[in-house]
Amino acid sequence: MTTRAHLIDQVTARRVWDSRGRPTVEAEVRLGGGAAGRAIAPAGASTGSGEAVDLRDGGAAFGGYDVTGAVRHVEREIGPALRGHDAADQAGLDRALADLDGTADKSRLGGNALIAVSLAALHAAAAAAGRPLWRHVLGDRPARLPLPEIQIFGGGAHAGRRVDVQDFMVVPVGASTFAESLDWTADIYRAAGVRMAEAGRLSGVADEGGYWPAFDTNEEALECLVRAIEDAGRIPGDEVAIALDVAASEFGSAGRYRLGLEGRDLDGDGLAELLIGWLDRYPIVSIEDPLGEDDARGMQRFTAAVGDRVQIVGDDYLVTSARRVERAARDGACNALLVKPNQAGTVTETRAAFDAARSAGYGTIVSARSGETEDVTIVHLAVGWGAGQLKVGSFSRSERMAKWNEGLRIESALGDAAAFAGRAALGGADPAARSLA
Repeated sequence: MTTRAHLIDQVTARRVWDSRGRPTVEAEVRLGGGAAGRAIAPAGASTGSGEAVDLRDGGAAFGGYDVTGAVRHVEREIGPALRGHDAADQAGLDRALADLDGTADKSRLGGNALIAVSLAALHAAAAAAGRPLWRHVLGDRPARLPLPEIQIFGGGAHAGRRVDVQDFMVVPVGASTFAESLDWTADIYRAAGVRMAEAGRLSGVADEGGYWPAFDTNEEALECLVRAIEDAGRIPGDEVAIALDVAASEFGSAGRYRLGLEGRDLDGDGLAELLIGWLDRYPIVSIEDPLGEDDARGMQRFTAAVGDRVQIVGDDYLVTSARRVERAARDGACNALLVKPNQAGTVTETRAAFDAARSAGYGTIVSARSGETEDVTIVHLAVGWGAGQLKVGSFSRSERMAKWNEGLRIESALGDAAAFAGRAALGGADPAARSLA
């Protein structure tokens, strides 16, 4: 039974700042009983063409990235429309947001405005129920901490395109707990920095906190990453594997790809051959967006060729869309979904894509964006929804560490009941089944 204590009384918004020093939207939802929730919209640099669109002001202020229009929409349209709505009715609330916006891509009111309000309402409902968000979402089901994917080198759009591949990540598949997986990563991150410093290649960090990729070829980053894993005392493949975010749409279109670092032009088959060669030589268990979002045939062919030995993740290709996941599953493209709430625009649409992935037998990875904040909502969603994996960036910069630390708090709160997804989250992509050439 709904009481006034659970009804939305006020929705406010303000302009805050993300990890790149750009404006973004923070929304706060307050209920009649005094409970409140707050959330901040992130922003991507590498974005899919089908994702919800952030509303930016344009013009000279802050390089055109200001969000005063989106904030105004929350205050003047969204807030009044949601007043009196039951915060516990997330589906109805999100439907009201989508109807109020009236566009397919959330461009009128702004995807940044809608996702901030949608997430804030979820927080408010959890607060009214007196439960942490992860427990509110999880209900009575057993909890499981996700397997982390953690960036060590950042490239592509996150690092001035110094290398073509966007993320070189470690996956601590042999760890027994979430905490242990972070312990191992801390040693690997440090070892990679020492190795780069000794080689005279330490040049700062990229957008998500990974080391700036001062390499001569894309494969050199893979070689350095394997050596860093070994330097940290871990066994590549058996204890710690590698994940890549190729983000191929950033350097290709219409089935043609330009590797700028190496001055190479490839078609889809050529890029696939390059990646398969890396799979043969390195303990890679996950490849995100190996082909461009407009290269459906290439994605299908790549999945058919290696989908039984590696996780093939759709990000730009699927943009957290249930419809796209269902189509990809039908067509034999991808076997895992990257879940980004701001791509969908509301919590309900995000969950629909997540559920579609589960129904298709896909792996699920809840993910942050390159433009992030101290907001830790995605960690709670990953645990509450039972996602197998979590990707929030590197092992430095406070907007990243806030999320890893939140996972530690949840694991601690669970105590002996804490389970860890570990290697099983990868399904058939078992790095222990392959060794380095």
